[in-house]
Amino acid sequence: MNNVHTEFPNLPNTIHPLDVLVVAPHPDDAELGMGGAISKLVQRGRRVGIVDLTNGEPTPFGSPEIRAVETAVATKALGIQWRYNLGMTNRFLEPTLDNRHRLAGLFRLTRPRWIFAPYWSDAHPDHVAATELVEAARFWSKLSKSDLAGEPYHPERIFYYFCIHLKLVPQPAFILDITEQWSAKAASVDAYQSQFVIGRSVEPPSFIEKLREEAAFWGKAIGVRYGEPFASKEPIGLKSLDSLI
Repeated sequence: MNNVHTEFPNLPNTIHPLDVLVVAPHPDDAELGMGGAISKLVQRGRRVGIVDLTNGEPTPFGSPEIRAVETAVATKALGIQWRYNLGMTNRFLEPTLDNRHRLAGLFRLTRPRWIFAPYWSDAHPDHVAATELVEAARFWSKLSKSDLAGEPYHPERIFYYFCIHLKLVPQPAFILDITEQWSAKAASVDAYQSQFVIGRSVEPPSFIEKLREEAAFWGKAIGVRYGEPFASKEPIGLKSLDSLI
């Protein structure tokens, strides 16, 4: 078995098991796509973690140091206790065997019941690569007789959040009510000033306002104020209809 401290330097104390692990190509993707859901899961007592595959740099107004500070602020806004950066290369993210090995090992160490990944169709190559990587690593994480860190483990489900660069209207499998969590999501996104405030037009609507309008659109679809859409490639089973809106 690989030495965990060598393969995953500075790995935070892992909660065994995590209920949910959100995989983000860059810092801010998890917040944009499902910041409300993350906050809601934490408030419901779920153990939630985020793994950022890259540091998101270079960008026009950011730097690794700036993004690290912004990420810490966003993490606090969401209330999560576990976040890690795998240190892959922004703009060159690919579902290579080495990257698959690392992510599968992380799945085995954190043992999440549910994984959330970016929606599989996108104009951003990093997002597409990240989702392919997640799906392959999920399969690899259950393999025996391997040199992966941790013990074999297979996460139950992958759900997909929408943080896309295509001009399309998603057709979600479900929409989550985030009315009470909107302020936490907005605060987590607003933490990334280098990405969504600096260098952008000061004319309304602001980026946050556009995001609010999008959340209101999905909320209206289910009869609430704000919502977040999610997709699934596998059927979603229900034990009862009690939780339906």
